[in-house]
Amino acid sequence: MYSTFITSKSDCMTCTNKTLKSLGALHGVFGAEIDQIDGKVTVSHTDEITRKEIAEMLLTLGYSELENEELQNQEINYNEPSILGCAL
Repeated sequence: MYSTFITSKSDCMTCTNKTLKSLGALHGVFGAEIDQIDGKVTVSHTDEITRKEIAEMLLTLGYSELENEELQNQEINYNEPSILGCAL
């Protein structure tokens, strides 16, 4: 099964990789994708883990799920690309 979360956006590739590794370490999760442009996190998982447990892990990692009202009021902000990216 798949669970999709609309979250706060991340511009940091290192943070995205950390999130993917942390999600993949959860029992019952066998895949995850993060769309940094749209702010979507899609997790492939079995019924051994609930959507709520995945949402809690995302919150722990700094990705808060946006509610419908927040989505309607969200301003699209495209930052200029950086030649440095995310500093390590």
